[in-house]
Amino acid sequence: MRARLVGLSLILVSPLLAGAKRPGTGQSENDAVQIEATAYPDKELVASVLGNDLGGHFVVVAVKMTPRFGKELAISRDDFTLRTDKDGEKATPYAASQIAGPGALVVTLNGSGGGGMMAESGPGMGYPGGYPGGYPGGYPGGYPGMGPPYPMGGVGVGGGGGGEPDAQASVKSEKQKPNPLMKVLDERILPEKKTKEPVAGLLYFPMEKQKLKDLELIYNSPEGKVDLRFR
Repeated sequence: MRARLVGLSLILVSPLLAGAKRPGTGQSENDAVQIEATAYPDKELVASVLGNDLGGHFVVVAVKMTPRFGKELAISRDDFTLRTDKDGEKATPYAASQIAGPGALVVTLNGSGGGGMMAESGPGMGYPGGYPGGYPGGYPGGYPGMGPPYPMGGVGVGGGGGGEPDAQASVKSEKQKPNPLMKVLDERILPEKKTKEPVAGLLYFPMEKQKLKDLELIYNSPEGKVDLRFR
């Protein structure tokens, strides 16, 4: 447990991708909990944490929650909401199984020339064609303290001819080999439990093309809402 907190604390403070984009940090509290958070709002930053960019469809937020005054805190990921000022969109976190679990939808596009594209997406994702390709090569060396990067996999492209494509959908067999991405997502997700001790983990929000200045993290605690902005 201590190693997990150390690894995730590195994510909360790390200056990622030197000379390029950086994550945003924020902190807020009330009588129930103190929250420290780091937001990764684009696919390059997401890939630096997970070794996979999740197709650019997610904002990943690393949170550390510290219960206050010796109170026990019941942590539930559904108590978190990410809101953007860009258009007022709100999102709650996805579970790892919704992103990379078994039973994912396989969509095949076949042109008249016989070529096509196959892509996989988690159940309920709603992204036509699933994820594009993942992050080429992952993040070199992985992330300190967080283990090796994992490829997303599941996407292949074939040559195509002219004509309108036909979409054919099927559900992956539960007997197929588990997606290694799901393992890393599950290992790093914010755990749901009752605790009086600090807890850290990741939240995966289905939201894309966002700027840090527009994002607001909202947590519904027993003592009321905690609002947090990133900078």
